[in-house]
Amino acid sequence: MAEEKSFKYVIVGGGVSAGYAAREFFKQGVKPGELAIISREQVPPYERPALSKGYIHLDNKATLPNFYVAAGSGGERQFPQWYKEKGIELILGTEIVKADLAAKTLVSGTGQVFKYQTLLAATGSSVIRLSDFGVPGADAKNIFYLRELEDADYLAYAMETKEKGKAVVVGGGYIGLELSAALKANNLEVTMVYPEPWCMPRLFTAGIASFYEGYYANKGINIVKGTVASGFSTNSNGEVTEVKLKDGRTLEADIVIVGVGGRPIISLFKGQVEEEKGGLKTDGFFKTSVPDVYAIGDVATFPMKLYNEMRRVEHVDHARKSAEQAVKAIKAAEEGNSIPEYDYLPYFYSRAFDLSWQFYGDNVGESVLFGDNDPKSPKPKFGSYWIKEGKVVGAFLEGGTPDENNAIAKLARAQPSVESLEVLSKEGLSFATKI
Repeated sequence: MAEEKSFKYVIVGGGVSAGYAAREFFKQGVKPGELAIISREQVPPYERPALSKGYIHLDNKATLPNFYVAAGSGGERQFPQWYKEKGIELILGTEIVKADLAAKTLVSGTGQVFKYQTLLAATGSSVIRLSDFGVPGADAKNIFYLRELEDADYLAYAMETKEKGKAVVVGGGYIGLELSAALKANNLEVTMVYPEPWCMPRLFTAGIASFYEGYYANKGINIVKGTVASGFSTNSNGEVTEVKLKDGRTLEADIVIVGVGGRPIISLFKGQVEEEKGGLKTDGFFKTSVPDVYAIGDVATFPMKLYNEMRRVEHVDHARKSAEQAVKAIKAAEEGNSIPEYDYLPYFYSRAFDLSWQFYGDNVGESVLFGDNDPKSPKPKFGSYWIKEGKVVGAFLEGGTPDENNAIAKLARAQPSVESLEVLSKEGLSFATKI
């Protein structure tokens, strides 16, 4: 049996949350040898959004160590050396296969045993694969998913070897939109396929989506809506050659990228922790139903104070902030102090081509579009407000300045009353900037 290792604090998972939790532990005065991060990945925690943005732009590639955490929030980058100097143990390339929360014990795939006093579950999400649904040919070569650094490396290599080839992107969400832009910028012919009537349906209204679809079409990206990939054909090397669609059409493909969502990795904790909405249920300090076990990032379902309901949020901003909150709460509890409950304002953003949008708040109720959303505009700038029960609860803005983006964030938190939708559409952005 491998030797047992013991730590005061263990973070299981090595993504964005783990990196920011380590930073907060250091700020709170963690002592050398007290904290370990156990991660399946071979590299220290990095800013995951870089994978679908700078990392796959072959001409002007963002590479590690440039996007180790906390580069994404303007903090010091945490190189492997950073952890060493702080006495934080990075246990990489190690998958935990069993967690016994009652015994405060974790076991790795190679049988190594880790004991802890306080555990932070930061296991994140795994990508949903088409092979999970038994789609024929889905395990062909050159069908890619993007979740980890290794995925991005394979993809970048394929983009170089298949230059000027045909790429099919399956999925019309974040990954679909960001990767279609990257593939296009890297000289591939791109077709996007998604089943919904418009792209990013969880956030975009039809009015917002029509701008992006028009913009992408003007860039030469072919969009196929209302159908899904139902199978793949391969050549004698096992490489994908075409994508069969459910509506009977086929698309030639040298590369296929699938971005159809993720699901939280919580199997380690099944039957031991209370769950809600697909995640581990926590309070406003990210404590689970089990003493000394906290959950952060994608796997936490927490009380969203602003809307008075339980939510699970898959986004880098929440991954960072939930990590900081949990560590502050752990330290406060040890010292017999208290801290305010988590009070999160939902925030999403994306960048592709020369575009950049931000969204704050909740996209519920009626929506109002304002500004110039003509995809042919030299400098498009437009947005949308969401209104529920006479209050503005959400705001989206494409092409905003930092000040304007701050204004829509303040607006979404303040939830001002508004007389009518007409008032909002007339005032447009100035409604937010005058608050």
